[in-house]
Amino acid sequence: MNSNFSAGQILWTLNFAAQLVLLVVLLGRDRMKRFPCFTAGIGLMALRLLIEELLAGRMAKLPFESLVLTLADLNAIVGLLVLVEVARRAFAGAPRNLWIANTVGLAVVAGGVLKVQGHWPAMKDLALDTLLGKLRLMQLVAVKGETLVAVLTLGVGVLVVLFGRRFKAGWRSHTQKIAIGLSTVAMATLTAQTAVQAIYRSARPEAQADVQRLIGLIGKLMNGDRVVYIAVLLWWIIWLWLDEPGTQAAETAVEPEATGA
Repeated sequence: MNSNFSAGQILWTLNFAAQLVLLVVLLGRDRMKRFPCFTAGIGLMALRLLIEELLAGRMAKLPFESLVLTLADLNAIVGLLVLVEVARRAFAGAPRNLWIANTVGLAVVAGGVLKVQGHWPAMKDLALDTLLGKLRLMQLVAVKGETLVAVLTLGVGVLVVLFGRRFKAGWRSHTQKIAIGLSTVAMATLTAQTAVQAIYRSARPEAQADVQRLIGLIGKLMNGDRVVYIAVLLWWIIWLWLDEPGTQAAETAVEPEATGA
């Protein structure tokens, strides 16, 4: 148990530190002007990590859960805004009918995934006239919102990689690097969610040891998801630090080398 705790703390520290470094890059290299929603999303994730670490066990349960669920719901909303931001930059100038066709297609796929994945409670079971019912609704929005954003992100990422070069998102563009990172995180999230749900459906623990083994397995899946996110953060730090080819800054950096040659 101590090793699991240490692994969790190490991953939390690496995650939080990488997010702070990425924020420094976004602000210091003036990328925030081009990607304000993406920057806000990284800042929100860092704030959520910090609050969960500092206030867990130190704050009354209901206020703490309300705060965490509020941040989770905001994270889903910002995630959708990030997708719009990336798509608008990647496909600037694309015909309107192409926008409509791809939007409808992604919405249909995402709706189908949401319908079959996970449990949907009946509205009467939410009891919205009580605080507990409202918290359950917030949790439902957070969970389903995360899945929705992940599915849409994966779809947008595929479109950017396949067709971005025809518009405004070439291979070495910041837009495509952000889309690739988001898609990688989305794939890891969906894989972890599917695996955890499969474990819950098939598990038949008969003893406390079986329960502990299942908890350990789920913990490893979650840690794997965190490792992928840390790797993506490092990817973003590197590529967003570098200037895009064709920009004035990139040409200025190359010019002295060409002159010296």
